[in-house]
Amino acid sequence: MCLRCWDFSETSQTVSLLTREHGLLRGLAKGAKRANSSFSGGFDPLTSGQIVAILKPSRDLALLTAWHLEKVHRALRQDLAANRASLYMVDLVNRMLTTHDPHPEVFDALEAALARCALKGETARATLVFQWQLLCSCGYRPVLDHDVETGELLDETLDAVGFSSTRGGTVADTGAPDRWRVRPETIRLLRSLDADTSSMAVDDEVVQRANRLLAVYARDLLGEEPAAMRWAFPELSSSSAGT
Repeated sequence: MCLRCWDFSETSQTVSLLTREHGLLRGLAKGAKRANSSFSGGFDPLTSGQIVAILKPSRDLALLTAWHLEKVHRALRQDLAANRASLYMVDLVNRMLTTHDPHPEVFDALEAALARCALKGETARATLVFQWQLLCSCGYRPVLDHDVETGELLDETLDAVGFSSTRGGTVADTGAPDRWRVRPETIRLLRSLDADTSSMAVDDEVVQRANRLLAVYARDLLGEEPAAMRWAFPELSSSSAGT
């Protein structure tokens, strides 16, 4: 699956690919944009296919020798919200995974998310499920059933609880600058994702709040804002999660 691509020369490209067997792979495709090349007309983000590559431990870039395009996900190019969400998801994968570290569950989750984004009204839910699955796969599943500082159970009768990226989960809502105010229904929705990700019978605004919380959590883990994050969540600022 093509995550990103750059022009290396007039006819060649460097690309970042997510593969099911080898994980994140960065490579050089010489002559990719030449007519009648073995690269299906070159690479483009949000496309997928079969790749032939030569991997050498001594090289940072793999040598790509063929690319057989299979899916172009046209629906993602015809809907602005779906396009921005999809670009955010592939940007997140490109930043959170390390090269040559296979995560087949992430590949499957991304493939399912892109397919779901193509369905009318499913973009927000697809993004939420994927963010959750990616964070869990990378070892960053947040603690959501108790206060990570005291070990006490959450009081979900309150208007809000706290969430701390540095602590990795829910904390007391003290108003400290290192924590977000989160509504209990947002936390309950995130907890439900472990049990069932096929459907979510909740209000769209709750889904959006949960999406924003995971987005700022991922941003804090990375130490910087992914370039595509503001496209997917234009309402986010560096000081407010709005969850």
